[in-house]
Amino acid sequence: MVQINWTPQAREDLKSIAEYISSDSVRYAKLQVVKIRTGTQILKSHIQSGKIVTEINDKIIRELIEGNYRIIYKIVSENQIDILTVHHSARDLTRRSI
Repeated sequence: MVQINWTPQAREDLKSIAEYISSDSVRYAKLQVVKIRTGTQILKSHIQSGKIVTEINDKIIRELIEGNYRIIYKIVSENQIDILTVHHSARDLTRRSI
């Protein structure tokens, strides 16, 4: 089974998402974080289920979409996936370093 590693950047992104949403609703903030984390579980059995990130154009950097968020991950090996960042789809990804 594939190990999913959340990088410090990805963990910080989840924290920021939760803080932002919780200003309106703590409940929905928690739900969104759970949806994002749960959405990555498919990678344990299907590491290439995400599409290649257009802005990066590298076959080992892929993304899953969960609601308004892009979960960008790197295929490190057939046994490890690194979640690099969780990015709001309305924002310009090219302005971030991944």
